[in-house]
Amino acid sequence: MVEEILGTRIMVKKSMKDYKNDKGLHRLLDARQLGLKLIANVTYGYTGANFSGRMPCVEVADSIVRKARETLERAIKLVEDTPEWGAKVVYGDTDSLFILLKGRSKDEAFKIGYEICDAVTNMNPKPIKLKFEKVYLPCALESKKRYVGFMYETPDQKEPVYDAKGIETVRRDSCSAVSKILEKSIKILFTSRDVSQVKQYVQAQCRKLMEGKVSMQDCIFAKEYRGMSGYKPGSCVPALEISKYVCNSCMGTQDDKQLCTSLDCPMFFRRVIAHLDVNKGTQLREIAKKALDF
Repeated sequence: MVEEILGTRIMVKKSMKDYKNDKGLHRLLDARQLGLKLIANVTYGYTGANFSGRMPCVEVADSIVRKARETLERAIKLVEDTPEWGAKVVYGDTDSLFILLKGRSKDEAFKIGYEICDAVTNMNPKPIKLKFEKVYLPCALESKKRYVGFMYETPDQKEPVYDAKGIETVRRDSCSAVSKILEKSIKILFTSRDVSQVKQYVQAQCRKLMEGKVSMQDCIFAKEYRGMSGYKPGSCVPALEISKYVCNSCMGTQDDKQLCTSLDCPMFFRRVIAHLDVNKGTQLREIAKKALDF
């Protein structure tokens, strides 16, 4: 059953490459492959859930984790112990490998990549198969499940595709100005390899923000506010910082004679702290202006 689900997902992902220009159909196929992936993953979850699972079997869940780890470790050892490849595994997690081929060209990376996939597939029993996905040139690997790079999916692909996973350019918990500036900065860095050009671009965008020459839509983001008691002491998150100045009852009035009686109003309970934060923000703004002028 699981093999059929995974085989269908591979077929759907192949179809996505044929319909890249049709955005509607591409989104539909992407949703379907994601659904198939979740169904396959749920099978493992069912076996690992002792009390709430529909078919609990801890032995099956433990063996899945153990065999997956063993398979990954054998693949890493094979890659790093083969001198003709000159490869180093910089990241391996669950079912994937990031392999560094230092000093190699794009064509050489594809050639060695296909050789590695064939070797790893042949050393494992069916249906275990290592699938070659893409080459990143260049690439920035920030942390687990957070990376970005120029992606090549086939050897004859001339122009790369910007691909990002887990970083602020694709996350939805920040305003669009952050994602736009960061994405453009990364593209400048990857194409020019010159940090000074990135600095000039970021300074120019900061000047526009300070001078109010950008759309307010790019500076708006939506985030749940859990109340003052919902955050740890010393937390610095946008929703909490904004709440220091705005209350639904008094709308953040600064009038000391007009005290709000709301139990969650920061202006009533934290008025002194709010004033200090305003002064600190003004000072930081002056420092930022001097840095941008430099």
